[in-house]
Amino acid sequence: MALLTFNLEYHTTWGQQVYLCGSTPELGQYDEEKALPLLLDGDRWSGSVKMMATDTLRYYYMIRQGNSTIRREWGEHRRLHVIKGRREYVVQDHWNDKPYHAYLYSSAFTGSIFFHRKEPLPMKYYSRSLLLNVICPFADRNQVVALCGDGELMGGWDPVKAVALTCVNDGEWQLLLDASLLPDTSEYKFIIMDRKKGEVVHWEEGANRVLDATVARQAGTVAVEMSIHYRYPGFTFKGTGTAVPLFSLKTEQSFGIGDFADLRKMIDWASETHQQLIQLLPVNDTTTTKTWKDSYPYSAISIYALHPIYLGCSDYPLKKKQKSRKYLAEAAALNRRKEIDYEQVLQLKTAYTRDLYLEIGQEVLSSDSFESFFEKNRPWLFPYACYSILRDRFGTANFREWNHYAVYNETKLKEMQETDPQAAEEMRYWYFVQYLLHQQFSSVKEYAHERGVTLKGDIPIGISRDSIDAWNAPDLFNMDTQSGAPPDDFSFFGQNWGFPTYNWQAMEEEGFAWWINRFRKMADYFDAYRIDHILGFFRIWEIPLHAVQGLLGHFSPALPYWPEEINRAGIPFDEERMVKPFIHEQFLTDIFGEYAEEVKSRYLDVTGWQRFCLKPFCDTQRKIKQLFEDMQDEKSVRLRDGLYSLCTEVLFVRDPFDQNRFHPRITAQYSYSYRFLDDQVKESFNRMYNDFFYHRHNYFWREQAMRKLPVLISSTPMLVCGEDLGMVPDCVPSVMQELQMLSLEIERMPKNPDLRFTNLEWLPYHSVCTTSTHDMSPIRSWWLENREVTQQYYNEVLHHEGMAPQECTPALCHEIITAHLRSSAMWVILPWQDWMSLDAQLRNPDASAERINIPANPEHYWRYRMHLSIEELLEETAFNQQVARMSHRV
Repeated sequence: MALLTFNLEYHTTWGQQVYLCGSTPELGQYDEEKALPLLLDGDRWSGSVKMMATDTLRYYYMIRQGNSTIRREWGEHRRLHVIKGRREYVVQDHWNDKPYHAYLYSSAFTGSIFFHRKEPLPMKYYSRSLLLNVICPFADRNQVVALCGDGELMGGWDPVKAVALTCVNDGEWQLLLDASLLPDTSEYKFIIMDRKKGEVVHWEEGANRVLDATVARQAGTVAVEMSIHYRYPGFTFKGTGTAVPLFSLKTEQSFGIGDFADLRKMIDWASETHQQLIQLLPVNDTTTTKTWKDSYPYSAISIYALHPIYLGCSDYPLKKKQKSRKYLAEAAALNRRKEIDYEQVLQLKTAYTRDLYLEIGQEVLSSDSFESFFEKNRPWLFPYACYSILRDRFGTANFREWNHYAVYNETKLKEMQETDPQAAEEMRYWYFVQYLLHQQFSSVKEYAHERGVTLKGDIPIGISRDSIDAWNAPDLFNMDTQSGAPPDDFSFFGQNWGFPTYNWQAMEEEGFAWWINRFRKMADYFDAYRIDHILGFFRIWEIPLHAVQGLLGHFSPALPYWPEEINRAGIPFDEERMVKPFIHEQFLTDIFGEYAEEVKSRYLDVTGWQRFCLKPFCDTQRKIKQLFEDMQDEKSVRLRDGLYSLCTEVLFVRDPFDQNRFHPRITAQYSYSYRFLDDQVKESFNRMYNDFFYHRHNYFWREQAMRKLPVLISSTPMLVCGEDLGMVPDCVPSVMQELQMLSLEIERMPKNPDLRFTNLEWLPYHSVCTTSTHDMSPIRSWWLENREVTQQYYNEVLHHEGMAPQECTPALCHEIITAHLRSSAMWVILPWQDWMSLDAQLRNPDASAERINIPANPEHYWRYRMHLSIEELLEETAFNQQVARMSHRV
């Protein structure tokens, strides 16, 4: 038996008790009701316990008050070997709080940027041992923590002779000393050293530490100082990366679209230019129509399945040479195109994987590796394969049209598999494709780790209405509505994504398992992720199914007004006037011009003096869209858009859950309905509007987010970033700061409405700074969009005199990018197009061709491609050295 004594310095208030809980029976075997209570002496808590030798004792401290645990230590449990023959262990502990630098424990750092090979804990001790356990997450992959201090054993204060510690866990280092060779006391410090150069990178701050070896020098004793925190209060990591869609990559082996094999060469370029991160758009399967409309990466049919179009065929050459040459010739032709031909690429890759399956499918599916993959992923693989078969058989992804398969029924689907040989073979094909994708992407992640690069993914806020998730878990979604975003800089009319909204109550009742599983699958391939539209976890913009634009939406959940509240606010509430479209003779000509009379006679009914309502066949935007579905002439477009606008001529939107409550219509001040109010009512409406959208919900929405986000982000070790652009409630920054989620900061989209441009020197440290996103114009295109804004930026931000140049020259792009790289943000992640803007020879000759998406167009074709191959880019030594110098942020 060994005697273990634990000591902890911790200040408690009256009624609080410190407990020790761990892996052995003496410490409760993680049952906190059986944890060991410690005794208090001043601020020193201590307790002793006898136990048998154990390979690894794991333990942690917690605070209880009454019958409740009110606090636990942050991070992984402490570990200590208790070995036979050691009579006594004396452990001095330090409480572990969540540090400001908690992001360093994310897999973005521990698995890549700050990766260290882990060594086992010491299995043997000296007869008199002193074990130092140090918490230091600050050493990157090329550095090591060492001890330097008095005496020969500690290097005599010569860093060259300093004693290196061993990395035993993420951010945790240990050193075992022979206490018989130590004086009673000695002074020392920890340092961080460059492994290759042998130079000191950092001496820890503060006074010298004192090493007391008196206890350790007793025979048979192991003195342990656990969780010594390396002192580095001024540490800041500043990283650099590139944002580029996977489909946009181009190599000499591409099949007309970027894929997982191409990503390796992109990783090479990132490593060559001393960048630490590559950010991608979503890579999940979006196949519903098999047309270019499936190019939209945010409308996935599965939150798990990878898109078959991203399989790098170059990794899987066909054995039949003649057929292989034919495919390669077609691929080369597609690869020469400036933009992606989505439909041709999909057809080519589908045919290729079909032939590949015939060649190696049986061998792959009989392998142990596949069996392991299938068992782990069976819950989503089976419905995915069934969905793919039925989508192709019925010629539609709308599962509501699949007859007796319209409602997901696993028994019926298994019966199909067992009785239909063709279906069974098709299922094996889809399993085969997903397995190859998984193997390839997983190996690319490992390759990125080897090169010191982190892959950052993107989690869309929505799912396709015709997705597998909507098919087999419909209770988790509100299928009778659609999500989007209110009007913002991206779209005056708001955005309508068409996705169903989430049934958060149902999701919470099952412990958010759907989200947790989604995040964990993401962690198979990424070490960081961006939550698309993080505001959706606070509240989502919910739009009725009959609407096409986003203007008739409302926030959900929300606290809409009762009619009595509206009246008390100074607005004489009238449903007929304020909830139904207000259509008046006076403004019809403004909207329809010469077609006003035709509109009155064909589309409107008279309701009173100079007042109209829309006829029943065109009284919603959805009906209007169907009327003009195939008409694109100038007159039809004007009539359609004008009728759309009449539908939005309301001041309040009825709440769908409580028909007697109402939401102010977003941007109602731009409507004719608002202009026809008298000035006093306008002022009252403005006060109510501002209160509703900017104050009324702050605590309520914070509460909504805190019920979801802590559970979800703690489910994986990935680094979390939130896209917090648009109409941001005041409660969002505080929640993101509390959870240490990185915000997104863009110079031309300031979050302070009083500013035209964000001050890059005052960005929050926990943030990602970028010049633009996939929804925005890159630097060069933006420069051409609005001459007045460009001129202001040129004079006030870049501090140049005179007229701004017509074009954003390489020199100006260098100024802009340098300013971003000098920002106070933790990360600067720039679009690939903006990196290329630095060089007159490498930039795309056509700046307008660099745009990835136009959010105002819900039917945008996502087909942007690099204008040069990554191989060509890797040969540009001078340019790459320039980027490498700029990437070294200070």
